[in-house]
Amino acid sequence: MFESAELGHKISKAVWKKEIPGLREGLLDAQLDLSQSKKFPVIIVVAGVDSAGKGETVNLLNEWMDPRHIETHALRELTDEEQERPPMWRYWRVLPPQGDVAVFIGSWYSSPLIENVYGRIKNAELDQQLERILRFEKMLCDEGALVLKFWLHLSKGEQKKRLKFLENDSDTRWRVTDTDWDHYKKYDKFRKVSERMLRSSSTAESPWTIVEGTDPRYRYLTIGKAILAAMRQRLDALEPPHHEDPIPPILPTIDNLLILQTLNMSKKLKKAEYESDLEKYQGKLNLLTRHPGFKKLSVVVAFEGNDAAGKGGNIRRITQALDARQYRVIPVSAPTEEERDRPYMWRFWRSIPRKSRFAIFDRTWYGRVLVERVEGYCERKDWMRAYGEINDFEEEMVRNKTVIVKFWLSITKAEQLKRFKEREKIGFKRYKITDDDWRNREKWDQYELAVCDMIDRTSTEIAPWTLVEANDKNYARIKVLKTLCERIEKALES
Repeated sequence: MFESAELGHKISKAVWKKEIPGLREGLLDAQLDLSQSKKFPVIIVVAGVDSAGKGETVNLLNEWMDPRHIETHALRELTDEEQERPPMWRYWRVLPPQGDVAVFIGSWYSSPLIENVYGRIKNAELDQQLERILRFEKMLCDEGALVLKFWLHLSKGEQKKRLKFLENDSDTRWRVTDTDWDHYKKYDKFRKVSERMLRSSSTAESPWTIVEGTDPRYRYLTIGKAILAAMRQRLDALEPPHHEDPIPPILPTIDNLLILQTLNMSKKLKKAEYESDLEKYQGKLNLLTRHPGFKKLSVVVAFEGNDAAGKGGNIRRITQALDARQYRVIPVSAPTEEERDRPYMWRFWRSIPRKSRFAIFDRTWYGRVLVERVEGYCERKDWMRAYGEINDFEEEMVRNKTVIVKFWLSITKAEQLKRFKEREKIGFKRYKITDDDWRNREKWDQYELAVCDMIDRTSTEIAPWTLVEANDKNYARIKVLKTLCERIEKALES
């Protein structure tokens, strides 16, 4: 794979002086068109052999392009904040908005590569991590991002020569560390693992470009031209025709029943029993958060449900049991302009809690397969692929010891109407009822189908849905508290 990158490609000074002005002008023009059109973000990954010129290349890109719309992320050691969240969180949160360029030196490929070379993970785990990375990159591309990946290569002899050259110069000696020499000693292993990684992660949507790093001018021109060509091609492409995506009809199941229709909505809890159980489970929840093992966990509580099903009331019963410093309640509404300029999941990625903390979502990332699907805010292809992206997101959290507890609060259509009318009559509750609530009610059957599809496709062993019969508020609140305690308790025992 690397043979063609060891042929000693060189660019003369004359060619360099001739081509650089046009390349720089082209890059600036493309960047200006991108920032004005805001059609898509550009994500550039610069990886490769130590001392192959990654830093110098990125420095030159920043010099050539408008610094207002390009940002470089050289992520190395994990911060305390990053250590407490999934490995991809440090990359998720710094993704660029549409119209901007982000360059990553040291990307999501760095850790799997090094861990495998040093024997800390086996090939099977490497392949699993690469598969997760591929799904992440596919999601970025499906969201419209232009992902460009460059691998800068040096032969073993050239790498040694480069390290010695830097080390012998007092001005550059600081750039060569013991780690660089340790990596050099494992050059053959790095090469073997890199070839495996590049082959499996070079896809049609985001292929790798291997660039010989020996001659700086060749390296700079090759990468600069590749970036310009890719940006220009995407910017100049004609917009595909847009076709309205009709809402699919409700399809009956084998027994003509949807899962929500099987719930026993007559379940109730007497006031005295409710008050006793409320004290019991709130106390238990509080004690669980004080358990020594809870410091290694985080908790995400996700509330979805019919309008007026009691999400707010349930959330208050949870927070009453917690230290105010332990939790954050995140109400989810229509995305802001900042959020619309990034992948759909971005605003949820940012809110993942640290260890020993709760994040409680009042509506969630499931909005794409519920309201956006039913109301036609996104195309069918977008909400269909969202099921897999959501499962990947939740798997990343669970792998990081996050307990995910998902509740669907279900009420009947008649109970919803009753609560709507009550809200209209009570002054301090009028803000809870909007025109959207009444419009959503007219699409009850479509929402019911969407909910059942959601449960079927995203209720996994690691993050199952809990369906809550919520016609009786007391019953619903106790079921939620009891379930939450059971899930945390189980995690503490494992």
